[in-house]
Amino acid sequence: MADLQERGHLLTEQVNPHSLNLDQLSCLELVELFNSEDQKAVTAVAAAKIQIAQAIERTAERLHQGGRLFYVGAGTSGRLGVLDAAECPPTFCTPPELVQGIIAGGAGALVRSSEDLEDRTEDGEAAIAQRQITQLDVVVGITAGGTTPFVHGALNAARQRGAITIFIACVPAEQVSIDVDIDIRLLTGPEVLAGSTRLKAGTATKLTLNILSTGVMVQLGKVYGNRMVDVAVTNQKLRDRALRILQDLTGLSRETAGLLLERSGKWVKLALLMHWTGLEKQEGDQLLSEHQGNLRAAVASYNNR
Repeated sequence: MADLQERGHLLTEQVNPHSLNLDQLSCLELVELFNSEDQKAVTAVAAAKIQIAQAIERTAERLHQGGRLFYVGAGTSGRLGVLDAAECPPTFCTPPELVQGIIAGGAGALVRSSEDLEDRTEDGEAAIAQRQITQLDVVVGITAGGTTPFVHGALNAARQRGAITIFIACVPAEQVSIDVDIDIRLLTGPEVLAGSTRLKAGTATKLTLNILSTGVMVQLGKVYGNRMVDVAVTNQKLRDRALRILQDLTGLSRETAGLLLERSGKWVKLALLMHWTGLEKQEGDQLLSEHQGNLRAAVASYNNR
């Protein structure tokens, strides 16, 4: 058996001096301490803004060319990746294969601890091969402590296949170095509960994935202004949101907006285009396709005819 790797020097494993008496705090004091420490998650994301912006730009370029976005992680990091991927189809009406989450241990690891499976580098490599990653794809490796073998295996395999590789970790590069295209470090510091990276590290990671996926979708034309015009109208809540978007942007009554939504095939973006141009569904669909689904560009093109 190989020697156990010493990880005590890692920033995410260090002891937080502000919470040494955690087990002696009142409930209110505990909440106040957490709230104070959690501010550091937002600050950490701000400090990595250049790298996050680069990740958005490079990812959008690849997805425009027909590529896919993959999140790879184990434990909390893996679950956060799967969560962000799962929320893209209902929010932006993307096909499930466009943004995918890969977690060590597979679907079962989402609901039960499978942290022992993160130690297998070869499993990470196999996950990349199984999904036939190509040079059009983007692979984001997520590991709070930076050392997860499953993630390193996946990133190495992805890089060999020519994919864009992005690393998200909560330790400085001098503690864990890696050869990737974009290196995002979220330095949140020692956790309130020593080593429990589901806390600040997890929060900063969630914030970053929110920004990354939403930013990419904005670049792909999935948003008009700040409205989710590609929302999938799959339940009553989302139908209500779709109708409110139409009403707000067109001034139509709720009833008329509902009729327009039905005529468009329950696609808010197409409904707006039809309203603003007078085109019918098939013509509007074609115009959107010519502009890669970008509503603003499609409307401008029509008005400049």
